[in-house]
Amino acid sequence: MAGTDAKLRVSEIFHSIQGESTRVGLPTVFVRLTGCPLRCTWCDTEYAFAGGEAMTIPHVLERVAAFACPTVCITGGEPLAQKACPELLVALCDAGYSVSLETSGALDVRGLDARVARVVDLKAPDSGECDKNRWENLACLNARDELKLVLASETDYLWAKSALTTRRLDEICPVSFSPVADTLDPAQLAEWILRDKLPVRFQLQLHKTLWGSGRGR
Repeated sequence: MAGTDAKLRVSEIFHSIQGESTRVGLPTVFVRLTGCPLRCTWCDTEYAFAGGEAMTIPHVLERVAAFACPTVCITGGEPLAQKACPELLVALCDAGYSVSLETSGALDVRGLDARVARVVDLKAPDSGECDKNRWENLACLNARDELKLVLASETDYLWAKSALTTRRLDEICPVSFSPVADTLDPAQLAEWILRDKLPVRFQLQLHKTLWGSGRGR
């Protein structure tokens, strides 16, 4: 099995409802890997920056299998910051799971298993990490992948609208705009999208509506 000796540092593995992306609403097993090179101002998973449990890939597969759920999401932190992450993705795909990867887009997403849906989170200015966007990643994305832009202000929205139009993001893959919770009024963002007739998906974090913030959600 690929990655038998490889180890990952895992913050948590849990079963929940997918709250984002085009997979929203699907029962999903989340594998949250520890560590992230970014420090977004609105980050809601700071607990995953450090700590966690060292696990082999077979151990992760065993934990995932216990939930008997066909859909798996690898998230973080920034999962690609761990060099064994690509091996984990291959192992999960080989085991028959439908796998997505949530990544900041600051790291190279080329060379990953083609069966994986890459959900790339482009960072807007108010995140404080806009200069970390690796725009070269756009060239390797395809229709099974997704772009997510989390917005905290009108400045962020105008930046996102410009990126959408100048880089033709919607011609690459599905694009979603989401408001930062308790910072940008969701209705305001929806009105801007409607006013400007943008070809994007408006999205709220469903899991927070259901259970609020915290581990295992």
